[in-house]
Amino acid sequence: MSKKIILPGGAGLVGQNLVARLKAKGYNNIIVLDKHRHNLAVLKQVQPDITAEYADLSVSGDWLHHFKEADVVVMLQAQIGGNIYQEFVSNNLDSTHLILEAIKQNNIASLVHISSSVVESAANDFYTNTKKDQERMVLDSGIVCPILRPTLMFGWFDRKHLGWLSRFMKKVPVFPIPGQGRYMRQPLYVGDFCNLIISCIENKVADGIYNISGHEKVNYIDIIREIKRATHAKTLILKIPYGLFYSLIWLWGCFDKRPPFTTQQLAALSTKDEFEVIDWPAIFGVPYTPFSQAIDETFNHPEYSKVVLEF
Repeated sequence: MSKKIILPGGAGLVGQNLVARLKAKGYNNIIVLDKHRHNLAVLKQVQPDITAEYADLSVSGDWLHHFKEADVVVMLQAQIGGNIYQEFVSNNLDSTHLILEAIKQNNIASLVHISSSVVESAANDFYTNTKKDQERMVLDSGIVCPILRPTLMFGWFDRKHLGWLSRFMKKVPVFPIPGQGRYMRQPLYVGDFCNLIISCIENKVADGIYNISGHEKVNYIDIIREIKRATHAKTLILKIPYGLFYSLIWLWGCFDKRPPFTTQQLAALSTKDEFEVIDWPAIFGVPYTPFSQAIDETFNHPEYSKVVLEF
């Protein structure tokens, strides 16, 4: 298909999965703009026939010429983890300002904005606060578009979240769980989410804010048990006091400038959030994949489950 699709921040989890599914549906004019060189290289290796270009989206540059004659922009760029506040400002807010201006200047007909369920969360951290500001920026821009708020996602190419947990599980004899591990999550399979984005593009969904939650409520400890089952890991799952777990994560952050898991994320994990579950399978015509099946697809795909992105 000749429709020109721009994916700012498209070398991450959602972007890698979205490119794979767009190509499977026959789309071939796909442009990914991202500043993570390693993950761009992974994308080029896995999908060699698309345009994948290095770009710091928080700074005006040559990358803006790609927006000429574009048909669709799916705004994916996001700083998710880390301890440096300015990185969240640059990657979640400054980049959004430039992209929205490029959409207006080039009269691009279709935008899909990927927000996050955290905009309705009780959490107070860099990611949550800047994602709230980012969504407000999109709403105030005057650009009419669907805004999708996914919960915690997992799937192929998962460098954080469940993907990191699975790799950590294979390396250690004991897998620590904070407290009793009964922190309810609503994990969303990124394959379903990408099919939902494609539905927005193909069915020309004009606007609306949609809370896209996983349809199953799963406790954190049960997520870990499902990963262990699917990956055949031998590690022992051990519950440890929350305070000790917090101290270990804090200590890790003292020696690692980009820790895979931070004390802010631990606090967010223990926040008692429950997100709205709408009937998005009916709204967007996208079937829901049961959690256990999605876990199997994530960790046992013959090609994509072996690909690992960097933080």
